[in-house]
Amino acid sequence: MQILNDTVALALEALSGLGAQICSARAVKSCRNEFNVDGGRFSLFRTTLDSALTLQAIKDHKRGLVSGNSFDEKAVRLAAADCLASAEAGQEDTAWDMADTGGGDFAQDPYEPDMDRLFARTREMLEEIKQDYPKVIVEQLVVSHVQADSVYENSKGVRYTAKSGWYEVDIMFSGHEGDKSSSFNGSGFLADSLEKPFLELAGLRRLLADAQNQIHTTPASGTGEGAVVFTPECLGSILYELAGNYVSDAVLIDGTSQWKDKLGRQVADPSLTLRLAPGDGRIISGEKYTEEGYRSEDFALIEKGVLKQFLLSDYAARKTGHTRAPNSSFALVVEPGDLPLENIIASIEKGLLVGRYSGGAAGTNGEFSGVAKNAFMIEGGKVTHAVSETMIAGNLAGMLDQIIGISRETVGDGTSVLPWLAVRGITISGQ
Repeated sequence: MQILNDTVALALEALSGLGAQICSARAVKSCRNEFNVDGGRFSLFRTTLDSALTLQAIKDHKRGLVSGNSFDEKAVRLAAADCLASAEAGQEDTAWDMADTGGGDFAQDPYEPDMDRLFARTREMLEEIKQDYPKVIVEQLVVSHVQADSVYENSKGVRYTAKSGWYEVDIMFSGHEGDKSSSFNGSGFLADSLEKPFLELAGLRRLLADAQNQIHTTPASGTGEGAVVFTPECLGSILYELAGNYVSDAVLIDGTSQWKDKLGRQVADPSLTLRLAPGDGRIISGEKYTEEGYRSEDFALIEKGVLKQFLLSDYAARKTGHTRAPNSSFALVVEPGDLPLENIIASIEKGLLVGRYSGGAAGTNGEFSGVAKNAFMIEGGKVTHAVSETMIAGNLAGMLDQIIGISRETVGDGTSVLPWLAVRGITISGQ
């Protein structure tokens, strides 16, 4: 940690000496120990060491930002000079500033890795997949422990330190039978202990079973409106897209957001409450502070269908006249509903269960269209066969008014906690 303290102190001294009126420095060093598995066999073990330095400077209401990966004194001073040059070349904007309150010291285990047990859990997972899901081929698997130290300080007296560690699993797989195969699927999740087998985490068993059941597919027939049930994995990507279109910096600064005048108003069915909660105990190594130096706090983006907050940085808040978001993470937590998933599906006469969506970015009006991947048909209140070549289309904001169910069950992957979400009014196009 001392090298981080020294680097940050040197950077701030250099930035101030070059004329920065407000400045900050963040130094991070990390160690990643990982196992790689390709084609079901261990192929690599390696340790990688990384360092990162991020500098910000504000001079005459102009901001500069540079990043580097060396803590050498000469490199730090050169980075500071580049940062000031970037600021001086920028455009004057009085909205640039940094936090003048905040600070803290944070620590999160498992800081030290248990590599023997991590290897045992990895081998156990591969053996269980081979035994329980014989039609599944693990195409790639990376299992890691990450140890990270960081120091942030700005010229207004705000300072943070953090020491954290976590386990990380990234797996990609597909189902195979003869010359037939499913679409690829996968999972990525974080864990703060090795107490549970990996197959019991993040809904991984369900995803593996789905891969086996998606080897043989049938296109949906006809075109019409129906219900779609988004799995937790797919829901996360849908909400990310929605945030970018309606509540983020860019669309609110340029005024293209259709929600720009809807703070405090109903934008979704009252059953929906969506929080950004890096401090939730189910979020692993959640954000502790923002880029501008504010201490991160949990908040509700949508509460019982009402838009409570925009996802604005401090800069964008000053530009738009709104308040900044209490954190800048995307640690999504959707409050579960009252009904089990089985009951929600039982209420649907015809629709789709969608595990992944492949399509271009939605338009500024929220309209989207793409291919439903890793999907199953719902007919007569039951999940039936896997489907292929099936398009879905709708409106990101519009579908939040058409919620027909939020499941009682949720899936946590260490970065989010999400349920299954069912909506009506989606156009489903088959052959």
